[in-house]
Amino acid sequence: MGIMTTDKTKTVGEALIDILEANGVDVVFGIPGVHTVELYRGLAGSKIRHITPRHEQGAGFMADGYARVTGKPGVALVITGPGLTNTITAMAQAYQDSVPMLVISGVNARSSLGHGKGRLHELPDQRAMMATLALMSHTLLDPNDLPSVLARTFAILQSSRPGPVHIEIPTDVMAEKISIGAITATAVKGPRAARSGVEKLADKCRQATRPAILCGGGSIGAADQIRQLAEQIDAPLITTVNARGMFAGHPLSVPASPSLAPVRDLLADSDLVIALGTQMGQTDYDMYADGGFPELDNLVRVDIDADQLARGPSASLPVLSTVDQLLGDLLPMLEGLTGHADGAGRAAACRDAVFAGLGPKMKAEVRVLETIVETLPGCIIVGDSTQVIYSGNLYFEPGRPKGWFNAATGFGALGYGPPAAIGASVGEPEAPVVCIVGDGGFQFSLAEIGSARDCGARVIFLVWNNDGYGEIRNYMLDCGIEPEGVTPSAPDFSKIAEAYGLPAVLLGDVSELAGALTELAGVSGPSLIEIHETNTHGATA
Repeated sequence: MGIMTTDKTKTVGEALIDILEANGVDVVFGIPGVHTVELYRGLAGSKIRHITPRHEQGAGFMADGYARVTGKPGVALVITGPGLTNTITAMAQAYQDSVPMLVISGVNARSSLGHGKGRLHELPDQRAMMATLALMSHTLLDPNDLPSVLARTFAILQSSRPGPVHIEIPTDVMAEKISIGAITATAVKGPRAARSGVEKLADKCRQATRPAILCGGGSIGAADQIRQLAEQIDAPLITTVNARGMFAGHPLSVPASPSLAPVRDLLADSDLVIALGTQMGQTDYDMYADGGFPELDNLVRVDIDADQLARGPSASLPVLSTVDQLLGDLLPMLEGLTGHADGAGRAAACRDAVFAGLGPKMKAEVRVLETIVETLPGCIIVGDSTQVIYSGNLYFEPGRPKGWFNAATGFGALGYGPPAAIGASVGEPEAPVVCIVGDGGFQFSLAEIGSARDCGARVIFLVWNNDGYGEIRNYMLDCGIEPEGVTPSAPDFSKIAEAYGLPAVLLGDVSELAGALTELAGVSGPSLIEIHETNTHGATA
């Protein structure tokens, strides 16, 4: 990122690409149409790579996966009307999981807005619709406002709780000429805690005899500082789904869901709980909706979003700050402090209790996940809503930060995994990426394997085939309901892969997984492995 100088007038579409490039955008995901072609005018001559999905929802999910591994906003470029409504599901997932995403869409000409004359792709009020789930939704009515609108966009994406931002550009505005001069990248830091609040937290750390630390997705960028804090005060490190892998192999690490009784017991027994960058939402903290998460009189919450600090569990000390800036101020105050709280022992006891409490089926599924990490060091596992992912969300330690994320939390969209995995591979092309997706969820976005082939994404699609919507089928049975609508037929995934030119392996025994992963990791593009829950021996108990 830096300063880019443009001396001549350019169309709004050309200037848009220049501003995106100056702000570090190196890839956009989108499907061009007659309502966005002017936005593509400057794209071919830029350094920005364009990835074409098979569906605009895929563009949004790809942008999500890209953002999660790079830390930069994922950018989707879509047409007005159906292109944008197709992207809504992905934006909602990004909103719930606090993922930075910029969606740029077309909209019909200014003179037509609000008149309901039946224009192609017309919506009654497109911007108002998007404003319900975007951090900001703006219609660019004056072409000269483009630089200031994008500056505000990148400021929001950097300095507050991340999420989706939407900008729509009328078709008649796209082609207008403007002169924007020098382009300076927007650089804004998030909130920083008042010194008095940091001092209060430092006092609590000194006095604690049984501390614990909760880490959410908003804390990933401060992993080294958090590790230092945990070692100083001797605190177990409990990671939510989006923070998994931050402390892989560390004796203080507890890679387990706060929805589980042993984790809740550990927190309830702690005399200080520091929650860093975590929404403390239901899908992490009350997955079974039993209301059993303990009330914590000793809870400290650190969050970038003031509204979020007022939601969920109340804190004895709420701190409005980015995690890295808070710890940058706190750690010098704790210099020389050495905790003696048997943190490693408490963490180990919790890990053991969690694993012992998993049923045989879940333990077998966790072992499959462990095989992936052991076989492909440094891999990224991207999941859809499928049974093996649910098991991993309860208890699993990936081998690296940003190495585990999925759509089984937050908004919970099916079909997320395949396109998000493609985005992750585009964002970090050297890392092996494994997408775990069920046979039902895969059919939501099956065509995106063609997108993976087009862009050379090194994604291994691992299909967990349980002959339908297995999790919902089991839930119906548990509720005493006769299962209905949960057995959609699946195609022969190996033949689908072959049709797209992908190598594919159907495992007869789960012991073959490591060999298949090793073989397919050497493929220059995407590939597919299928595990059938009942026909693949050892896949489950």
